[in-house]
Amino acid sequence: MSQSRGVLKNRNFFLLWIGQIISQLGDRLDQMALIALVYSRAPGSTMGIAKILSFTILPVFLIGPLAGVYVDRWDRRRTMYVCDLLRSFLVLMIPLFLFYAKSMGSIYLIIFIVFSVGRFFVPAKMSIIPELVEKKDLLMANSLVNTTGMIAAVLGFGISGVVVEWLGARSGFYLDALSFLASGTLIFLIAKKPTSRVDLKEVSKEIVEVISKSIFQELKDGILYFIRKKDIRFTAGIIFMLWSALGAVYVVLIVFVQKTLHSATKDLGLLIMFLGLGLFLGSLFYGRFGQKLSHYKTIFVSLIFSGAVLVVFALGIERYPNFVTAAMLASFLGFVISPIMIASNTIIHKTSDNEMLGKIFSSLEIVMHLGFIVFMFISSLLAERFSHGLILVVVGVLLAVLGLFNLAYYRRIPWLD
Repeated sequence: MSQSRGVLKNRNFFLLWIGQIISQLGDRLDQMALIALVYSRAPGSTMGIAKILSFTILPVFLIGPLAGVYVDRWDRRRTMYVCDLLRSFLVLMIPLFLFYAKSMGSIYLIIFIVFSVGRFFVPAKMSIIPELVEKKDLLMANSLVNTTGMIAAVLGFGISGVVVEWLGARSGFYLDALSFLASGTLIFLIAKKPTSRVDLKEVSKEIVEVISKSIFQELKDGILYFIRKKDIRFTAGIIFMLWSALGAVYVVLIVFVQKTLHSATKDLGLLIMFLGLGLFLGSLFYGRFGQKLSHYKTIFVSLIFSGAVLVVFALGIERYPNFVTAAMLASFLGFVISPIMIASNTIIHKTSDNEMLGKIFSSLEIVMHLGFIVFMFISSLLAERFSHGLILVVVGVLLAVLGLFNLAYYRRIPWLD
């Protein structure tokens, strides 16, 4: 805990961290409002939820590749607060003008634009971390950034289920717009790092090189860099499989909980809150004790436990639909999943050149969301023919097998840590 306090005493990192807590709290209300909106129009529809989620993911493929190139050219701090202000304005349009429209088309469009803007924000946020903290604090900083989402899940989802039921779905969009405004303000207050003395000839040379390169040349360089780095490529493969599994269970799990616990948003929000609690505790635990552990071995062991807990959750809740049991299992699932993304991000930070980080994280966003969206639609279609519990069990078994296979063979790969 003393190390985490030391990192949080860094004013610039603290502003980034607290800003993301606020922003993601609003996002959770936004997500619950979207789920409630779909539920009100098509109760129990996995495809309805999958469709609206697809508009949050498509920008990853259409905007993401170019976003990484521009993030590496632009001032990352400025990119982040401009993105937040734009998203605040766009989200506000949903409750003010579009909420009662008969067609969902206009809402789909706004969601698509909001997440297109977010494609510039995400790689900028991940790339700015090494600029704000010292190298020795990278693991703890990544752990704390990860807990941003975890704290938001602990508080946001639990609160949002109640807020959406009491005040209506529109309130979620209003609060999300406010959270983006607050986040953008805090990021604006981050002090720009003072520039050190540099050789003017070197600066001139770099400027000429940047100007001489086209955007597409830089994009090509980023892809080639991603492919040639073995550790990054291997990590990307693991992340792809993890997010494929998440996509396969995400929509199915929402409808599974709604049907077994007979609640549209309240119990769903509270369960995600307990999942977030587990993620938060797991992130702190790994950030504190994971310094001397192999990042890859941690990922593989986490995959094994994650798959096992998912199987127990599906079978247990389907036969004994008890909220307390579901909450305990959700917490444990979050605890064992949390080290995976922290270890993955730390591997990328340690093995990548700083000037390539924007492109690398944009490429990873594509990898993650490609797996997510493809398997989300596959599982949504399968859910029309097979039980939701069966789908969850199959995904859990596959995750555990993936972890066991990699754990058995990772020592034979000499360049893994």
